[in-house]
Amino acid sequence: QVRLVESGGGLVQAGGSLRLSCAATGSIFSVNDMAWYRQGSGKQREWVARIDTSGTISYADAVKGRFTISRDNAKRSVYLQMNSLKPDDTGVYYCNAHIWRNSFEHRDHWGQGTQVTVSS
Repeated sequence: QVRLVESGGGLVQAGGSLRLSCAATGSIFSVNDMAWYRQGSGKQREWVARIDTSGTISYADAVKGRFTISRDNAKRSVYLQMNSLKPDDTGVYYCNAHIWRNSFEHRDHWGQGTQVTVSS
């Protein structure tokens, strides 16, 4: 069974930093694009950042210059370094990855979510 296991959320004051981690576990052939999404209270889930297997990165405008996504292919992990956090960054952060279980089975997987709360 393939799982995405997240860690690193918490409570931080505005201007502070947090680092989220997400590891893919289970029977995995390969991991393609990895990404982070977030969902604030009463809001729709929104995309935050994405990184592909070659390291090509893209960010949502709301986090450009403050967040950094990275990955460790050997560990099948993705990270999100969040600096200069704002109260608007508060929400549940979800890891997403497109995973191949073998040469023909592949789909998107989601982590369980980790809460990030930024106090003003």
